[in-house]
Amino acid sequence: MAPPVRNLKNQNFWQLKNECMKTGALYEDPEFPASEESLFYSKSPTEQIEWKRPGELCDDPHLFVDGVSQHDLHQGKLGNCWFVAACSCLALRQTLWNKVIPQWKRQEWDPKEPHRYAGIFHFKFWCLGEWVDVVIDDRLPSIDGSLIYCHSNVKNEFWSALLEKAYAKLAGSYEALDGGSSADAIVDFTGAVAESVDLTDDNYRVNIIEQTKLFEELLKVYRRGGLICCHIKAPSFRDTEKVTPLGLVKGHAYAVTEIKKVSLGEKTLCFGKTSKLFMVRMRNPWGNREWRGAWSDESEEWKKVSEYEKRQLGLDLQNDGEFWMTFEDWCKNFTHADVCRIINTSILSRHKTWEKGEARGKWTKSEEVLLNRSGGCFNYKSTFFQNPQYMFEIKKEEDEVLVSLQQQDQWINKSRKGDRFIIGFEILKVEQNRQYRIHKMHGQERAASSPYMNLRSIVLRKTLKKGRYVIIPTTFHPGTICDFILRLFTDVTSEFRELLLDKPSVTCWSILWGYPQRVTQVWIQKVEGVQQEGRTQGTDLYITVKCESERVKSEVHKNTTNAVFDMKAIFYRKRLNVPIAVQVWGSSILCDQFLGQVLLAASPNDPKEEQILQLHNKDGQAAEEMPGRITVKIVSSDDLHDL
Repeated sequence: MAPPVRNLKNQNFWQLKNECMKTGALYEDPEFPASEESLFYSKSPTEQIEWKRPGELCDDPHLFVDGVSQHDLHQGKLGNCWFVAACSCLALRQTLWNKVIPQWKRQEWDPKEPHRYAGIFHFKFWCLGEWVDVVIDDRLPSIDGSLIYCHSNVKNEFWSALLEKAYAKLAGSYEALDGGSSADAIVDFTGAVAESVDLTDDNYRVNIIEQTKLFEELLKVYRRGGLICCHIKAPSFRDTEKVTPLGLVKGHAYAVTEIKKVSLGEKTLCFGKTSKLFMVRMRNPWGNREWRGAWSDESEEWKKVSEYEKRQLGLDLQNDGEFWMTFEDWCKNFTHADVCRIINTSILSRHKTWEKGEARGKWTKSEEVLLNRSGGCFNYKSTFFQNPQYMFEIKKEEDEVLVSLQQQDQWINKSRKGDRFIIGFEILKVEQNRQYRIHKMHGQERAASSPYMNLRSIVLRKTLKKGRYVIIPTTFHPGTICDFILRLFTDVTSEFRELLLDKPSVTCWSILWGYPQRVTQVWIQKVEGVQQEGRTQGTDLYITVKCESERVKSEVHKNTTNAVFDMKAIFYRKRLNVPIAVQVWGSSILCDQFLGQVLLAASPNDPKEEQILQLHNKDGQAAEEMPGRITVKIVSSDDLHDL
């Protein structure tokens, strides 16, 4: 089922086009007019800019000429190399650009039906979890009859210029695209999850093993439809667009257009005795200025590659901005890479399928403390747990999870860029049976913590052990108001959901069955010296914790007399005179054997430690000897908001 699409400014493309066709007038967009306000928000043009339609710039205009190619894009006077690099990546994947340029054949100029041309086009972008349809007219900024911003190398091809205009409308103006992130643009084109890789890490620059692992990972991402960009971070603003001795531009975005193992026959050039050379093909959005090192267009190294292999590579030794380099040189010369994964959630796939959990949320302010949803990062102990909280479960022994937190773009009056907030998230391992929000840190484990940065998206990959977890997305400082989307990807279904309740609800049944008077957390740490009757070796041990009508069971520990359980459970107790029973069982194929228990009575609030495990005989009487011990911690409170 296709995801729902929201029309930007409530402009419906087909409705507007039909109205134009009825009147015979070409469309003029009132929401993004052909005027200075659509070009700039902080300055005025220094040259006379004319807005012209494609038919006024050339004969026989088209969206596409000979299909879509990464060579169709050339950066203009705008400092948006990041956007053009992202478009170059997009051009490589037809299934992706078909979403961004919907029903392009019906939008294409048709010389057989010229009456269907109405000067109106539309594009779709992924914005904070939903697809947004952006309508534009085709009046484009030009000087002396030539486009001044993004354009194709073919004069009568206009998909790149029109796509740029739609993206500028989404941002508020063309100037708003002056400086940005290729990863952000790719996410807007695809809904991908973008992860940044710091190539200055010595592991990638000098460690061949780590370098090879990274290559294999990027090759896998690329083969599965992912998009990759990279850049060289400029040490200062003054160094931006300075060219290195080997021809690369600092502070400038490049698109990775191919990752491949190139066959070199019997030659040994890189990585030991391999006959394959790890290679990366790059494209400069300027359409010129290429790499001048090994394997550049005019390099002697290409003589070592067979003509067949060159044809397989589509090698074109022209000054078109596209060039090859070894992966080793790539790691040494670029400082950062943006790896955008197209997460596969389809069940009909031969590749790895991820299970997705997704929630759109908001950090807000409130006068009521418990309703305040903007509590700041973990440094703010008194307000941290007032942030939104989301629970998920790892059902395998361990699973690699991928978490993406994205904040809403901060546009001021829809015309200029605003600063992004510093955001991040914490992942806490919680009690096995937790159903309500956390209020204080009592025994919860900080399983993972993301970096906190003023980026639009924060991404973390982490292997977690089996259990129940809570993600708490935050801004760095309390009181920040902003929308966000949180996405979680796991190998199996995680039961991802938001924790909305602070404590059990009061219902009409509360009068009959009572309402919780106390909340108690039980932490089973370890069991020692337990042995099943009739066995000389260890036992398959597990623990159950029973409180009133609720029962929580641990994992089974195989063939042991001592086990570290590190198991937590939380109970909202109605009848305080009913003790909590911590029972030890021996697992068996035929019938599990009860080995003993410790009863935790309605005790004072002080934690109890080193409780005695009392084994029982067949008659239910306490044994004369107590051969086992169980270590238990208990925290109780009459305030249901304390845990």
